[in-house]
Amino acid sequence: MIPIVTAEEMYAIDREVAERIGISADSLMENAGQALFWALKKRIPPAAKVAVLAGTGNNGGDGFVIARMLKSYGYETDVWLVPPKEKVKGAARTALEVYERSGYAWIAYEGKERELAALLPHYDIIIDALLGIGVKGDVRPPYKEIIEQVNRSPAVVYAIDVPSGVPADGGEAGMAVRADATLTVQCPKLGAYTFPAADYYGELTVVDIGIPPAAVQAKAAARFLWEKSDVVRTMPKRTRSSHKGTYGKLLIVGGSKAMAGAVTLAAKAALRSGAGLVTIAVPEAMYEAVANRVPEAMCRLWPAEGGAFAGAADWDGLEIDAIAVGPGMGRTEGVRRLVNELVRQPVPLVIDADALFFWGDYAELVRERSAPTVITPHPGEMARLLRRPVSEVERDRFGVSKRLAMEYGVYVVLKGPYTIVTAPDGAQYVNATGNPALAKGGSGDVLTGIVAAFLLQHEAVQPAVSNAVFVHGKAADWLVQHGHSSWDVLASDVVDALPAVLTSLT
Repeated sequence: MIPIVTAEEMYAIDREVAERIGISADSLMENAGQALFWALKKRIPPAAKVAVLAGTGNNGGDGFVIARMLKSYGYETDVWLVPPKEKVKGAARTALEVYERSGYAWIAYEGKERELAALLPHYDIIIDALLGIGVKGDVRPPYKEIIEQVNRSPAVVYAIDVPSGVPADGGEAGMAVRADATLTVQCPKLGAYTFPAADYYGELTVVDIGIPPAAVQAKAAARFLWEKSDVVRTMPKRTRSSHKGTYGKLLIVGGSKAMAGAVTLAAKAALRSGAGLVTIAVPEAMYEAVANRVPEAMCRLWPAEGGAFAGAADWDGLEIDAIAVGPGMGRTEGVRRLVNELVRQPVPLVIDADALFFWGDYAELVRERSAPTVITPHPGEMARLLRRPVSEVERDRFGVSKRLAMEYGVYVVLKGPYTIVTAPDGAQYVNATGNPALAKGGSGDVLTGIVAAFLLQHEAVQPAVSNAVFVHGKAADWLVQHGHSSWDVLASDVVDALPAVLTSLT
């Protein structure tokens, strides 16, 4: 897991490293610049003409170290110092002086504004070391004009830590560098995983500069990027002595006359994800519509009214270890009563789709549950739960998820690009798999099935949920890499891709 931090947390980490651990700011900057250089060296062709654009702060200091190393390795490199030299302070000043004592020259931007504007289109590589994580509000001249010129340049643009002008904690960016790739220092910043800020990053690479993990743990909230290595580490292993009962009995409740496919997608996904026994509970009028779609699942017919659930559940002889409720149910009065009954069942519960519509009716019951509860809203559903505009949810995805999870003691899966899984203790785990192919009806139903199946098989809830989200996104990635476009993928294709993804992880 890679920690994700706010700008304030990153500053606190730097202070912790310098004041308590004892690594000086000068040493830390040298470590950062060296590590960034080696990451860049893999990407920059030896014959490339490079421009390093440096500002006053730590970002500029990193740029000086990178430039020194580039020159030392024979790269044709121009260093443009945008502010007057006397404004460069602290560790950045030390890095600039080391650069000078190494025998290398730099170009003062002041007085040569037109020269930079004329040269920028002719560089192959531009390294953005202008502004770091401290940016607040609109970018002012001369940085505004330089950023405009960088964005018009045909050069490949590498941003250091964050693209200049992008708020580190996310939100709207006015004038900001649109990087082809961003090399972020030690810990990704919040804005790398929230939009619109994330649109400016390009490919994101995390560069470890040697900050001791203890410093991060001491000063940052529990907020992590959940990686493939975490999935492999926590995926359960199947034993030869196991049988279908070993992997749990899952009840998926959903479907209505108008939406017969959703519950079957969830069931197929659950079976593909290893659930031992799956039973679909549907309104009795839907038997013919669903019975043959998933022959491996059992079908339970519950009373219907107007093509949807009438509100009563038939538990006679039904043994279950977990429930998933919501796909395609509709929003009738009968559905409302049924969801309220299901929330009272003492087994792990996944609540999705239409079942979330009635959150206000049963939220207090959820708070009292002892078995794990997972809710999987998309931003629109989250906005309805919180009675806030969607725009407000999107601006504060981490904050709203954390508050809801901790208030009700639930696991919140806030779906979308960079889905966030938040545990009841407030710890958060970001998923980076997936692509726009998932922006299609039925994708959420597939995820519900995977989450429910993994809950039955994992020892701990958070890895189960995070692994399910990872696998769901990875299936979409696999499809786009193997003959599909992000336009044509169907939810059923995602189910069909699960075997290839699971094979790569287990």
